Amino acid sequence: MKTKKTFKIISGLIVFLTLPSILFFVFVFIKYNEDLPIGEQGAKADALAYKMLDALNYKAYDSTNYLEWTFKKSHHYKWKKSKNTCSVYWEDYKVDLDFNNTDLNKASVHGFMVKGDMGEELIDKAISYFNNDSFWLVAPYKVFDTGTERRHVTLKNGNSGLLVTYTSGGSTPGDSYLWLFDDNGKPTSFKMWVSIIPIKGLEASWSNWTTTKSGAILPTFHNIFFLGIDITNIIGTKQI
Repeated sequence: MKTKKTFKIISGLIVFLTLPSILFFVFVFIKYNEDLPIGEQGAKADALAYKMLDALNYKAYDSTNYLEWTFKKSHHYKWKKSKNTCSVYWEDYKVDLDFNNTDLNKASVHGFMVKGDMGEELIDKAISYFNNDSFWLVAPYKVFDTGTERRHVTLKNGNSGLLVTYTSGGSTPGDSYLWLFDDNGKPTSFKMWVSIIPIKGLEASWSNWTTTKSGAILPTFHNIFFLGIDITNIIGTKQI
């Protein structure tokens, strides 16, 4: 009898804790889930992309040789952009990535180099962190990356949106983002159709912009539904 009673209590707690979460997810899914919009490739889409790059001073970003930032107060990056290398720091780990020659990648814990399976695991994790966290910093500048497809989308309010699909590269090829703009072509948010998020079309803000010493214009905060993503300690220079 005691075992049955304990089982009932545990089962009741599980239902009590999970049911509100399930109901909340269903509500959010019904309210926010959207089909991927249909757009048209060509000159109109590319013109929107160029307007966004002009609004964010792409020439300054392109000439920025070094970027440093902290993502959500947990991952820190020192990216030598012109050399295509980056040092990634989190907890007690440091991984030096060389995107030109992966044989030069190396991982360390407490300052001691780690090789073998653990070293490879840390390197893979650092690459995944970099792909995600750098995207939240510099995504607008990546609209003409190799493997991208750009489409002009007419929004419900009659404005224009830019749908960018990454057919290759990164950690999750196939993801799509619909950029929304102010009158000057500066991004205000994008909607996401990405493999890691079950709700399609979820919107994230691009706001609280800062201008680095090199002139690159980068975001310091994103809002996704009720969650915030802080990007701090941003440094961008032309010198390494």
